Amino acid sequence: MPNVSVSGLEEVLTRLQASHDRILAELVEFASIPSVSTDPSHAGDVTAAAEWVARVLSFAGPFAVRTIATVGNPVVYGEWLGAPGSPTVLVYGHYDVQPPDPLEKWHSPPFTPTIRDGRLYARGVSDDKGPMLIPIKVAQAFFATAGALPVNVKCMFEGEEEIGSPSLDAFIAQNKALLGADFVLSADGAMWRVDEPSLNVASRGLAGLELTLTGPSKDLHSGRHGGSVANPLHAIARLIATLHDVSGRVAVAGFYDAVRQLTQAERAEIAALPFDDQAYLAQVGAPAAFGESGYTTLERQWTRPTLEVNGMWGGYEGPGSKTVIPAEAHAKITCRLVPDQDPNDIVDLVVRHLEARVPPGVRLAISPGDHGARAYSIPGNHFGLRAADAALAAIYGVKPLRVRMGGTVPISELFARHMGLDTVFFSFSTADEDFHAPNEFFRVNRLHEGLEAWARCWQLLGAQVR
Repeated sequence: MPNVSVSGLEEVLTRLQASHDRILAELVEFASIPSVSTDPSHAGDVTAAAEWVARVLSFAGPFAVRTIATVGNPVVYGEWLGAPGSPTVLVYGHYDVQPPDPLEKWHSPPFTPTIRDGRLYARGVSDDKGPMLIPIKVAQAFFATAGALPVNVKCMFEGEEEIGSPSLDAFIAQNKALLGADFVLSADGAMWRVDEPSLNVASRGLAGLELTLTGPSKDLHSGRHGGSVANPLHAIARLIATLHDVSGRVAVAGFYDAVRQLTQAERAEIAALPFDDQAYLAQVGAPAAFGESGYTTLERQWTRPTLEVNGMWGGYEGPGSKTVIPAEAHAKITCRLVPDQDPNDIVDLVVRHLEARVPPGVRLAISPGDHGARAYSIPGNHFGLRAADAALAAIYGVKPLRVRMGGTVPISELFARHMGLDTVFFSFSTADEDFHAPNEFFRVNRLHEGLEAWARCWQLLGAQVR
């Protein structure tokens, strides 16, 4: 089947423009489903979201669609392979969302999508329901106008990304033939900033653990027993404080052993990006920058490993006071990793560090996280990256920046390890849209820009010589 012509592309874009309101209404419907994957009480909602995606994908055109069970949440898979000689693109996205807590911080209910000032507010609307809906609607426009897609397309939409995609490792390993493609085009991820079109070419990995310090066998009256037994909250504060030195460098022995040093060219490339520390601090509301000395803010965010305490708790947290020495104290830790760091090795190093420094009077128990991921990067001359680059340049009139991602998208490493596939991140979320936080939003204009960009990218992929 011949590739879709440039004139055919214009018909697709015209149809997408005419469908803006309808597509937005579908996104509102999608974002109304509280598909919170980490909360078992929302299991039915996660299933409902998968069913919604399968239905919309089937309606988009002659995709062969099926919902595939995993040991966790189902994968919605669809394929159309009617463009012989053209590349095969595996489109990735996820239909699950983060919990909406704390609810009192939302200005409108998290699962009642609300438009204010050109933004659609809802949990999961930016991460990843808005970006994920875009390629489905682009496919629908191509089928409606041209009767075909310019490339072969396989879609794989999962429901566990927000809990680390624990079922995806085995799913990809068991379905390599089904998922076979030339590369992955991910609707997940985010552009760096709203005022600068960009493409992410690298992401950090992830490792995590949870620790508990136990003192007495039950909560004790702090007047009767204070000063005679160890307080687990005091002990955990002391233990956590050993993980970094005063400059912010991780103090765990061996933590940096596998870390590659940046070349001067890499540092110059990052330094050339338009970034201002003061503007960044104003955006996040922090009084000053802080972190490992000898590196810029962007270098620390993108190219250096970190160890962060994500939560500490124990004892009484209700209103007023309750004079107790708590029996337990807890903390959650995650590490962001860079190339050559192994998640299991890093967890082992942190565990050994903690075990060697347990304060007197308490006992330590550690639970490794249920998932980990290696860092990822894509070759700068990858043909999929070139197509995405050209599509963004056509829309925004400037060459997009090449940036890196401080966060982790586990699928990129999984596809690389199991199938040798590179992943091009092509999301139209931006990093300021408060995903994982109250008042998450997706800019309505980014929805429309994303529709055009995906259409142009597919057309360019179908036309270019690899």
